Amino acid sequence: MATLDWSNCPLVESIPEKRSGAWVFRDSRTPVSVVFDNLEAGATIGEIMEWFHLTHEQVAGVLALASRAPVRIAT
Repeated sequence: MATLDWSNCPLVESIPEKRSGAWVFRDSRTPVSVVFDNLEAGATIGEIMEWFHLTHEQVAGVLALASRAPVRIAT
């Protein structure tokens, strides 16, 4: 499974006490993975924004970063 390096993305944060350190949208408990999981399942960006109370900037920002970020393969 491919893993993205989110450490330079200002829209997300990883805090050990929050969701066991998973990458979440800044100032929330919503994992970044919900965007990708739900898109893969057929949801629209609008639905994801509504269901998880995310802004267009948040969703578009992580999608843009993911589309151009180098991918590291988890071992």
